[in-house]
Formats: sequence, C-alpha cells, structure tokens
Amino acid sequence: MKTLIILAHPDFDKSLANKTIIEDLKLSTLDIEIRNIQDLYPNYKIDMAAEQNALLRNTTIVFQYPFYWYNMPAILKHWFDVTFTHQFAYGSKGDKLKNKNFLASFTIGASEKEYFTLGEHHFRVHDFCKNLEQTAYYSQMNYIDPIYFHGTSLTAGYTEEDVKKKAKDHAQKLIERLTNLK
Repeated sequence: MKTLIILAHPDFDKSLANKTIIEDLKLSTLDIEIRNIQDLYPNYKIDMAAEQNALLRNTTIVFQYPFYWYNMPAILKHWFDVTFTHQFAYGSKGDKLKNKNFLASFTIGASEKEYFTLGEHHFRVHDFCKNLEQTAYYSQMNYIDPIYFHGTSLTAGYTEEDVKKKAKDHAQKLIERLTNLK
C-alpha cells in the first residue's frame, strides 16, 4: 500500500515538530511519497494534474501540517480547492478518490488543557476537524480520525527536547496507524 504525505508547512526549514515527524517517516519501512507543497508551489500556483496524479497513485493520503488558527495552513486549503475538483473528487463522475484513506496528522502549539469549554480555545480539537471529515465523506474517502499532539510552541515554554520527543512519539503512532491500514 502506497502512502502519499501532503506536507503543508509554511516554514518547514524552521520546523522542529513537523520536520522530526517527516524525518522519522522517511526512516520507516513504509512505501511513502512526500510532496512538500510549500516548496513545490511557493507562489501558490498548484499544478492540478500533478497533484491529482499523486492522489491516484496512492492508497492512503496523509495531510501533515501545523494547526494554524484552528485550521490548516492557507496553502493546504488552496491545494484542496485546486485539486479536489468537480468530476474528480465529487460530482456524478467524481469518484477518483473513492475508498482511499484520508488521515490528517498535525501538530498544535498550545497545551491540551486549552482545548476544552473552559480553556482558552473553548472547543476540543475534534470540533475543528469537522471540515476534514466532511471533505473525506463528500469525496467518498475513508476518514480516519486525526493524529495530533499538543505542546510544540517553544514560545509557550516547551523545550526543544520535549517537542522532539513528542514528535518522535507522534511519528511512531502514525507509522503504526499506517501499517495497520494494510
């Protein structure tokens, strides 16, 4: 089973958490293709055909990104707008993604305790993922609950060692989840 990783980090070179996750994925035995869409399309001029072909040649699609303003980075949203087109991802003939696996894997800067009714961010993380679930449903993909972890912001007091350890643990969970999909 081939897995496509859509990496959507606006500043991947400065990333600690997402970079660690990708490095560990590369070291795994998984059959993966990684597309760093920020590097591929710094001007946001996404090649629809190339991205659709990447989707077609893979069984599982993982979206790897940092959680930005309760959602995905802008380039990933734009990627969806350009790539998940009518009669490709949806519509009367839009079944090209049918039965492919859809898995979001992301990192969150704030602590877990902030994502509850009385927390600073008021909602649970899963409440912010409804758009992902609906996108998978609408395109006839198999939605898999997201994998994510909290506490990646060094400005919030987390240390590089803490973040790197959490990222390695996250990568291992992601690898296990992907392995079990076979």
